[in-house]
Amino acid sequence: MTESAAEPLSLRLPAGFDVLADDEHLASEVFRALGEVEDRLLEALSSSDELANTSARYLAEAGGKRIRPLLTILTSLLGEGPDAQVREAAVVMEMTHLATLYHDDVMDSAPVRRGAPAAHEVWGNSVAILTGDLILARASQLMTEMGEEGSRVQSETFERLVMGQLHETVGPREGDDPKKHYLSVIADKTGSLVAAASRLGAMFGGCTEETAAMLATYGEAVGVAFQLADDVIDLTSDGETSGKTPGTDLREGVPTLPVLLLRERAAAGEQEAVEVLRLVDGDLRGDEALAEAVAAVVTHPVTQEAWQVARAWSATAQEAVAGLPESTVKSALLSFAEAVVDRES
Repeated sequence: MTESAAEPLSLRLPAGFDVLADDEHLASEVFRALGEVEDRLLEALSSSDELANTSARYLAEAGGKRIRPLLTILTSLLGEGPDAQVREAAVVMEMTHLATLYHDDVMDSAPVRRGAPAAHEVWGNSVAILTGDLILARASQLMTEMGEEGSRVQSETFERLVMGQLHETVGPREGDDPKKHYLSVIADKTGSLVAAASRLGAMFGGCTEETAAMLATYGEAVGVAFQLADDVIDLTSDGETSGKTPGTDLREGVPTLPVLLLRERAAAGEQEAVEVLRLVDGDLRGDEALAEAVAAVVTHPVTQEAWQVARAWSATAQEAVAGLPESTVKSALLSFAEAVVDRES
């Protein structure tokens, strides 16, 4: 991958990582590794079978932030840096993430992914599910070739991804706290893979187990913070910035944190929360009704409370890496943790 020296680094990395621009040598190393990971990713997804080749490469070629590979590369730089094994681990992390997107879009009946029709809209549910399975199989095969410890991290992460989806699908059991259940779901569905990406980079980069564990804690917390911020952004975005209609989660009945907080308050007898829930639980197929429900939730204190919960997870992520020696990598990790809860999309 050829990089343009004239193009600002801040325009080529997710928000929060622009601090890397302060270290030209490090930035160059990160970009070189990312380019090699991208090439290897497409290679690993390729197949001699035409349908498998097209469907497996479909979402990868549609783009994406590549946050998980980036974290794998960055955390390796706390040790010996992104050698071939680190880069392969970064590929596995992105493949695992891609596979979950194929499955999630089928389960959620999502029509669009990354600005293009979702895979199940193109080939149908069965092909989309099988494509996700194929990608997971290849990711597991690649990780198996990198040793027992890497395979263990990969398999444990995959188990958490599945359990998170299962628990989200069936919902909280009678007597469970819905808010705790939801936080557990997103820790499994989102946090676990970000944690694995951060851990594997440190592990294959030659860092100590203590450092790898520290970075796994960071990754999980930053992943949860990211998803919690998404819950609020779904309500507060202007649509043009986020690329989707504000309140999409409300319309689809997704139990995000602001709504769970509303239900908690309503159960405690707060009349204002009851009135807002009347709108939220109504028929939201019309744009006017949806806009009214969104406005009611946004102006209720639960929206700010949800932001506070997201920021608390961001703070947990920052605290996890506070003990690392000062470096550009540490600054980037801290900056990214702040950025995930300070964004509009």
